[in-house]
Amino acid sequence: MIFSFGIEHEVAFLDQEGKFADFTSTKFADFNQIVEKLPIYPNDHLQLHVGDAGIRKKRWYIEGFERFADSDEVIDCLSKGIEIRTTIHSDIQSAIQELSDSFNLLCNVAAEFGFSPVLTSFHPYRTNFVPHPPLNEYELQQLQAYPDELTANIYMVSYGPDLNLSVADLPIERVIDIGKKLTYYSPYIVPFSYSSPFYDGQLWNGLSVRTFIRTGKRPATLVFVQDKEQLVNIVPSLTKVARLPAEIGRIEFKAFDSCDDFSIYAGLLALLKGLVIDETLPGRAITPDANLHQWSAKFGFDAEDILTNATTILQAAEAALKDDPDVNLLAPLKEMLATRRTTSHILIELFKRVGSIEAALNFTYNRGQVSPVL
Repeated sequence: MIFSFGIEHEVAFLDQEGKFADFTSTKFADFNQIVEKLPIYPNDHLQLHVGDAGIRKKRWYIEGFERFADSDEVIDCLSKGIEIRTTIHSDIQSAIQELSDSFNLLCNVAAEFGFSPVLTSFHPYRTNFVPHPPLNEYELQQLQAYPDELTANIYMVSYGPDLNLSVADLPIERVIDIGKKLTYYSPYIVPFSYSSPFYDGQLWNGLSVRTFIRTGKRPATLVFVQDKEQLVNIVPSLTKVARLPAEIGRIEFKAFDSCDDFSIYAGLLALLKGLVIDETLPGRAITPDANLHQWSAKFGFDAEDILTNATTILQAAEAALKDDPDVNLLAPLKEMLATRRTTSHILIELFKRVGSIEAALNFTYNRGQVSPVL
């Protein structure tokens, strides 16, 4: 099998005053001045979707909720942070290297404007997103046409990666079957990424409030198909029509929390690769099991059924990879299973020690005297 890999990683920020930067405190222009100073690569548009509004011209773009006049004219974008996209790579390490390089560039430019990146997968203070002013008739019609967009109240307060992989020349029926497989096993593999223990200004009673609120209403996996006839008609979506030829056959895993240690992303991509190759695991689902995701979000690997199944899945992926060097990338995931510790555990301990959410978040992305990364 010939694989390709890509990563989309959302970055949240603290502003000059050390406050969490969001759609109520930070304008589009504040983030746009950062993106404007970042480079543009001439051939990226062949691999990366640009979109109608022109916001996504670069490897970095402002993630947010676009506001329209009573037509298709974009008049504003309520912003929650900046997303980094890698181009398509034939190996995992190259994708991770590009992500690291793009992240470092972003950090350097953002610092010039007083913004510093922090790791979170759910807004630590705001529990919901309500557009102001209220949506107009055109915007309401647009949302009704795309059911997944009706959950903007969730995605505007959540942060997470899309881990993308594809296999050359695989029949689309097989790709959709892999999407169903990853959707089924999602509750057992998402704890490797947990990093959202804060909610409504305090510690949440669990490890991933993002998973608890999001998964079930939003997809766990999305498969990009060539034609409308290949779509699986289900909400949340399992399939989506590709916008570029480069997207056809892409499997996009969307349920992980964000990671500030990119070696965990490498491990997760290797895990997904192993699950694509594996032929022993029988589970399939067209929509994520919301209850099981909520159980997983609360307890992670401390729940014996989550731990047992995660162990089985990791072993199956390892066996499928066999002599592939990518099998070595699974090491951080094995460590988490052995210790039952995730990044959320570290954030919780930091919060209890330093006494504020912002102070705890300031230790993420390897800043501060104590590293929170695994």
